[in-house]
Amino acid sequence: MYYNDSTIVYYNGKFLKASEANTDLYGQSLHYGYSVFEGIKSYETNEGTQIFKAQEHYDRLRRSAELLHIPFEYSTQELIDLTYELLERNQFTNAYIRPLVVCSPNMSLSKGKESHLILLAWEWSNGYLGDKMKVMTSTFQRPNPQAFLIEAKVGGHYVNSILACQEAKDNGYDEAILLDEKGYVAESSGANIFYEKGGELFTPAKGSILPGITRSVVIDICKELEIPVHEKFFTPEEMRGADAAFFCGTAAEIVALDSMDNVRFAKEWDESLCSLIQNAYKNRVVGKSINEFKNKVEENA
Repeated sequence: MYYNDSTIVYYNGKFLKASEANTDLYGQSLHYGYSVFEGIKSYETNEGTQIFKAQEHYDRLRRSAELLHIPFEYSTQELIDLTYELLERNQFTNAYIRPLVVCSPNMSLSKGKESHLILLAWEWSNGYLGDKMKVMTSTFQRPNPQAFLIEAKVGGHYVNSILACQEAKDNGYDEAILLDEKGYVAESSGANIFYEKGGELFTPAKGSILPGITRSVVIDICKELEIPVHEKFFTPEEMRGADAAFFCGTAAEIVALDSMDNVRFAKEWDESLCSLIQNAYKNRVVGKSINEFKNKVEENA
């Protein structure tokens, strides 16, 4: 699904075939989930293949490693250059890119002694979460920010995501919404959340969320289109039955929500501000103007 006999990866300072790569069975990352990673996408544009928000992603990767005391010497520009070379070697344009920083053998519960960079990529042209999603409020909470470094994108954190997502699927839903330890809406298993009500957008404030790069792009789009957007703490009851809602993330892009806990969102998706933002985002990632959507916002109002 992700690679074939000709796929090239970058591992430990070398480009090599994915089928020939291997990892150390005694690595600290394998045993304890002590690793950091990113999810990045590239797009075919009028100026060739472009990695969207490459600097922001690699700055965050380096920051994640720093927060976890994982030694990591690559600069952001070096990471960007290596990624473009990886795409070229695989002849990818629209692709999903997974940089991963793993640690050397160490069975003690101590900071990493040495790290290795892995760069993987595979073809991926669209968001992965489908057209419209039925979601449920999960019984699992987001990790407490006093117990985990929430702003770091850490491999081990995603056990929480797997548990919440699988619980939703086992109960007949597409995805989960996780609350924080105080009962406020936080995020999905792997994406940020926005909802629309009364011509305004709302998204969970920072605290128990990973403040995603796509989330930041959406906020910028709202400001450009003069759509009021608020970062605040809110309960599931405030969101349930709102006009419209979506998940957003690098892989998912922007995905419409159909219902929350079996309560449908009030507006038809195509008539919502959320839909305009979704289309504006599609333009933004391939370097196109979003000015055409300003008049549509006024018409929607």
